Parts: sequence; C-alpha cells; structure tokens
Amino acid sequence: MPASRGRRSSDTTPSDGRRPLAAIVLSAGEGRRLKSGRAKVLHEVAGRALVEYVVDSAIKAKASPVVAIVGFEADRVETLIRERFPSTKTRFALQKERLGTADAVARARPALDAATRSRGDVLILCGDVPSIPPAALRALVRKHRKTGASLTILTTRVPDPSGYGRMIRDASGRIESIVEEKDASREQRRIDEINSGVYCARWKDLDAALRKIRPNNRQKEYYLTDAVRILLASGKRVEAVEHAEHRDLLGVNSRRDLSAAWSRLNEQSLRRLMAAGVTVVDPGSTWVASGVRVGRDSILHPGVTLEGNTKLGTGCIVRPGCRLADVVAGAGTEFLDHTVAEDVKIGDACRIGPFAHLRPGTDLARDCKIGNFVETKKTTFGVGSKASHLAYLGDADIGNSVNVGAGTITCNYDGVSKHPTRLDDGVFIGSDTQLVAPVSVGKDAYVAAGSTVTKDVPPGALAICRGEQRNLEGWVERRKKRSKRRGGK
Repeated sequence: MPASRGRRSSDTTPSDGRRPLAAIVLSAGEGRRLKSGRAKVLHEVAGRALVEYVVDSAIKAKASPVVAIVGFEADRVETLIRERFPSTKTRFALQKERLGTADAVARARPALDAATRSRGDVLILCGDVPSIPPAALRALVRKHRKTGASLTILTTRVPDPSGYGRMIRDASGRIESIVEEKDASREQRRIDEINSGVYCARWKDLDAALRKIRPNNRQKEYYLTDAVRILLASGKRVEAVEHAEHRDLLGVNSRRDLSAAWSRLNEQSLRRLMAAGVTVVDPGSTWVASGVRVGRDSILHPGVTLEGNTKLGTGCIVRPGCRLADVVAGAGTEFLDHTVAEDVKIGDACRIGPFAHLRPGTDLARDCKIGNFVETKKTTFGVGSKASHLAYLGDADIGNSVNVGAGTITCNYDGVSKHPTRLDDGVFIGSDTQLVAPVSVGKDAYVAAGSTVTKDVPPGALAICRGEQRNLEGWVERRKKRSKRRGGK
C-alpha cells in the first residue's frame, strides 16, 4: 500500500545557490469530461500517464521535493508516481474534497521542507499538461528570481481561449489579476492571453496569500488566481513569462484534448530525432514516444511506432508497419515490414522480419536473422544464428552459427510448467522439427527434417525420428474407380 500522505524523507533540499526549489503537482481531479472511471492524470499519452510527463519536467527543472496533490483514485496515482520515479524525492498530500486550486496548493504545506517554507520557491504545475518543456520551467524560475517577484505566472496566447483564465493587465502592461472564464465579463473573454496554470512562487509570500483567499465566486471554490490580487494589494511583485508555443501548455480535459496531446508530444519527439540526424520518411504516420532514442543515419519508414524506452543504434532501418516497444538494438540492424517486438535486446547488424514477433526476454547477439513469421519468447541467439521462416522458439538457449529450419517448434509447455531447449554452437535443425523440451542438441549436431526430438542429441550426431515411408503403387487409380462406382466424379 502507498505510504501515508505528506511523508517526507530527509529535510535537505537542492539549491541553485540562492534558495531551494520544490514543485507541487496538482493531480487530484476526476476529469469528468473524459467520461472515464480513471483519474484524469492516469490517462496515457504515447505510453506514459499524463502526470508522469509533468513530474519528469519538474525533476528536469531541478525541483525537489516534488509534491503531488492527490484526490480521486489517490492510491493509484501515488503508486504510479512512486514506481516510475523510485530514486526521486516524491511526496504526497491528500485533497479529500476538491475545493479549488488554492485549497489544493495549501495541502502541500506539511510535505515541503523547512528550508522551502522559510526561504524557498515552489513551482506549481497541473498534472494534465504533458507537453510542458522543462526549458519553459527553467525560464520561468530564472525570470522569477531575477525580478525578485513573489509570484510569476507562465502565460501564452491562444486562438481560442475558451475555458481558460484570462490575464488582466493595466495600461502599462503590468499584471492586475486573473479572471476565470466563468467569472469573466464579455469584454474580458475576448482577451487571448491565458493563464496556463503554471506558476513559480516564493512560498512564504504565497502561503500568506493562501490563508486570505475566500470562495467568493460562482463555484464557491478557493481560486489560486486570487493570490495575484492579494499579493499586489500587499505591495508584492507579480510577474509573467509569456511562452511562445501555446500548444506546449494546453491541458487535457476531453478525449479530443487527449488526442491533441498525443499529436503534440509526437511532434516534439520527431523534431528531436530529425535534429539529431534521423530520417523520418513520413512524420504524419510515424509515432515516437518521448523516451525513445534513435542513432543518427537511421531511417524510420511510414507507419512505424516506437514506444517506451526503445533505443536504436546508428544506421538502423525500420520498415513500414513495425511496432517496437522497449527494444534495445545495436547499429545497422534492420526491421523489415510489420515486425512486432517488445522488451527485447538485439545486437549489431541483425535482420528482423518481415512479420516477425519478438516477445519479452528475447536476446539476440550480432549478425542474427529472424525471418518472416518467426516468433520468439524468452530466447537467446548467439552470434550469426538464424531462424529464417515460420518457427516458434520459446524458452530456448541457442548458440553461435545455429540454423533453425522452417516450421521448427520448441515444445516448451507441458500443460503445467515451461521447459528449456538448448542448441549448442553450429547446430543445424532441419525443417518441420519439433523439439520437445527439456532437450538439448550438442555442438555441430544435425536434426533431420520432419523429426520429433524427445531425447538429447550428442555433439556431431544426426538425429532422425520419422515413421517408415510406404509407397502404395496404383492407389490413385483404384481410388478413382471406387469413386465412379459410388457415383462420384
């Protein structure tokens, strides 16, 4: 079970040389417009939950601790963050009733270090904004500290500001307030500069403002945006940083927004790869998760999907229709059309597919070939080994320079347990062979085509296991005559 809310590890906080920086991630919402039984921040985009991207950006902005405010499905959200960021100082605070953003931020008080509470800054982030770049957060912190502001707001301009709080400025351009959509006048709703929901604040000043906020609005909620008015009224400085690319800051409130987030994150990934020397033939049909790394001079053809922490070496080629998830492949490896691979390791200069299926636990050395309609699971291949056609190889340990013929099957499951198959270096397996595990074939041994091997094969031996062939001469003609007598054709 997740640890208790507000639990802290040590009371030390990294500093940039001036004052500590923590982060508060608002992730308590239900997200009713998604029409889902899951918490909004648990919905996935490009293989990762929304909140994962936000926590990751906070970490890359050098914030510690990262405090997640949880509410709906609190245990699941907390468990996911702990599992995904085991070495990061993450803490949690529970917002039982969703009483607004100011109430949510206030819940973080007990989880912050003493140094942060007395002299530090906090980043405040929304857990449903997955494409926010860490660079934008670092720029926000720099502006906040350079100006000596009590609160600095990350803003952007959007073609359609519907649903967002509007930035209200005076004639000289200074921030006056933030007005929520539901409380805005008709004239204020025409303003295209919006509050992204991302802030950097000096905690001591913000905390004082939080204690003064009252739910004087239509929703009867405690708005964090009211802190702007309170801070200005007390003579504090409020600044803003306008982010040029508004799509980086758009949150997810609907399934349509979820789709847009996929597109935006994919666009960022493809731009990163192409800038690093990777050819993407058709960006419109190529999907790459943010954690994927691809070496220069590699080529991604149309219809390719790269997921998880896939890492491809230099000069790799991924042909149309391939899906690779958590695949590590060496330089010069080629994936032919419609190959599927998940949680596998592949050496240099291998050739995989077409229509191959590499399941978790597959580990190929260099110069291997896995051909069309070959399936592997929890199987290792030595240098230069190959299975070129129509085979199933599960729980197998295959040595160097082994040839596995078409139609070969490792019969690894007896209905209760899985059993291993061992093929030593130089083994040649003929076509249509069944290897009934547990079984081993010794070095340089051959297995004749059409054999069912149930006993170990010694090194250098030829294993043959076939029924005796009988040729019944004249059988076809006799069959035709019988058929005619019965009225057949």
